[in-house]
Amino acid sequence: MSITVGPVELILPTGPGSLTLRLSTTLREAIQSGRLPAGTALPPSRVLAAEAGCSRWVVTEAYGQLGAEGYLVATTGSATRVRAAAPGTAPPPSPQPPPQPRPRYDLTPGVPDLAAFPRARWAEAYRQAVLELPTDLLAGRALVATTAARTTLTGFLHRTRQVQEDPTQLSLTTGSAAAIGWLTAVLVRLGHTRVAVEDPSWPGLRAVARRGGLEPVPVRVDAHGLVVEDLHRLRDVRLVLVTPAHQFPAGVALSAGRRLELLEWARSVDGLVIEDDYDADFRYDGRPVASLQGMDPDRVVLLGSLSKALSPAIEMGWLIMPQPLIMDLLGLDLDRIISPSPLTAEALAVMIDRGWYERHLRAQRLRYRRRREHLIAALAEHLPQASVSGLAAGLHLPLRLPDGVDAGAVVRAGARRGLGLVSADRYRMRPAAGPVQTPGPGPGLVLGFGNLRDRRVGEAAERLAHVVSNLIHSNLGD
Repeated sequence: MSITVGPVELILPTGPGSLTLRLSTTLREAIQSGRLPAGTALPPSRVLAAEAGCSRWVVTEAYGQLGAEGYLVATTGSATRVRAAAPGTAPPPSPQPPPQPRPRYDLTPGVPDLAAFPRARWAEAYRQAVLELPTDLLAGRALVATTAARTTLTGFLHRTRQVQEDPTQLSLTTGSAAAIGWLTAVLVRLGHTRVAVEDPSWPGLRAVARRGGLEPVPVRVDAHGLVVEDLHRLRDVRLVLVTPAHQFPAGVALSAGRRLELLEWARSVDGLVIEDDYDADFRYDGRPVASLQGMDPDRVVLLGSLSKALSPAIEMGWLIMPQPLIMDLLGLDLDRIISPSPLTAEALAVMIDRGWYERHLRAQRLRYRRRREHLIAALAEHLPQASVSGLAAGLHLPLRLPDGVDAGAVVRAGARRGLGLVSADRYRMRPAAGPVQTPGPGPGLVLGFGNLRDRRVGEAAERLAHVVSNLIHSNLGD
C-alpha cells in the first residue's frame, strides 16, 4: 500500500505488527533517510487515515509517537511538521541499550508482584482456550470471537464491582491507556475539547488524552478525593477522569458524599465521568466500595485492566460505555487493530469460570496486606521522622519526608544504594492559570511495594533511612 506524505510517496508494508507500528516505522525511516526533509508538512490525520484505509486513531498514535521521539513537532492550528533538527537526519542513531534490570529494592509504584504471576494456572487456561476455541473464531475478529469471554467477564464485574452493563457494552482493550485512546477518539469527534483530571495523578492516561486532542485540566485532590466543587468553576469542561476506588498517588478514596456530588455535576452539565477502576481489587480494611458506574450507568464510563491483578504482560483491559456511545466507538473501526487476542480473552474466562482468578486475587490481597504492614512497621522503626498516609489499599504508600529533605535528591542517592524510588512531584501538574489552583502535598515519595521481595522490606526501609539521614546531615553541614 502506498501513501503520499509531503513531496514523496511511501510504501506502507504489510506483515506482522500493528498498523500504527508499521506507519510510525515508515515515517521514521523516511525522516532518517532525508526523504522527508526538515520542515515538511505531514497530511492531517484524517486525510492520511482515509488514504491508508485505517482509523484516524492509527495516524494520531503514529504522529504522537514520533513527536515524543523528537521527529515531529505539532503546533495548535498548524500542520504537523518534521522537526528542524530531527534526530537521525544525520548519522543513524546508535543502538538502544538493553533494558535495565529492576532495582534490587524495588519501591517504584505501579508494578505488581511479578514473581506471583500464576504461571501454571495461566498456562493451563490458555491451553484450554487454544484447544476449545471454535475454529471459525480463530479468524480473530474480537467482537465476534470474544462474545463468550465478554459475557463471563461481565458477570464477574457485576458480582464483584456491582457494575451494571451487558456484554454488548464491554469492549476488550490492551489496557487502560488503549481504552483512554479509544474513548478520546470518540469524545473529540463528539465535540469535547477538555477533560478535568485529578492533580496529582498518573501521567500516562492524561498524556494519551492530550495526544488524542483533549486538553487535561487539573483539579485538586484532598483527603476525600477529587474536590468536586472545583469542577463547577471550569468552563467548557463536561468530562472528568477520576480514580474513586483508590486515588493515585494520594492513596485516598472518593467519599460517599463526593460520589453523589460528582454524579450530580455530570447530570447538570450533560457530562461524563470516566472511572479508572485503579486498585479496586486490593482493599485490606474491608470490602471495596461499589463502582461509580453501577450508580449511574448512563453517565459513567468504566476502565479496568489486568496489569495489577495478573501482569502488565497480559496486555488486556476493558472499556464499559453507555449504550449511546457504543455505535460511535464501533464507527472508529479500532477493534481489528489493537484489541487483545481472543485466546487471551478466552484464557481469562477459563480462569474466572474455574474460580482460579478469584483465588489468585484473594492470595494477592493477603500477600500485599502483610507486605504493606511490614513496610509501615519498618519505616516507623528506621525512619520515624517521616510519615505514611493513605488507605489500607493498593500497592503504594505516600511517604512525607522530613522538612528540608529534597525528594529528588533522595531518589538519586537511593539509586546508588539499589533503591528504586519515585518522587511525588512526578505526578503533579502545573497549577492552572484560572481560579483552580493545585498545590500538591508536602515533599515526599510514592513508595510501591508490589514488586518488593518480602525478605528485603526491612533492609529497603533501613537503606532509605540512611539516605535521608545522610542528606539531613549534609544540609546541616551546609
